[in-house]
Amino acid sequence: MDAEIRDVVARVQDAQQRESVEEFVALFRQDAIWTTGHGRRLTGRAEIAAFTATVLPGAMRGTTVTYEPLDVLFIRPDVAAVRVRQTTTGPDGTAEGSPVYVMAKEDGRWLLTACQNTPVVNA
Repeated sequence: MDAEIRDVVARVQDAQQRESVEEFVALFRQDAIWTTGHGRRLTGRAEIAAFTATVLPGAMRGTTVTYEPLDVLFIRPDVAAVRVRQTTTGPDGTAEGSPVYVMAKEDGRWLLTACQNTPVVNA
């Protein structure tokens, strides 16, 4: 698995755990699309930033989220689909998600381009 792609996934985890809206949003392309785990469709970095600013601060109190890249499919050398295992542990127990990140490499840097976060019903 590409070390740079692993690094992006690790930076998603770090930004979430530290509740850093700016660092999280900086991982997305300007025109990125994202469907949240609750089905909210977001288009563009500005919309992603506005949404994230309302949900991330305070969200990690008593909660730990980890992200583990499972598979990478290189669609082209500069475009990859990444399947991730997301584990959330909090006061209500543990839940698993299965995000898929489509990343594109621009100016030598991998950016989140199209993301879908899906809860796992039967792990």
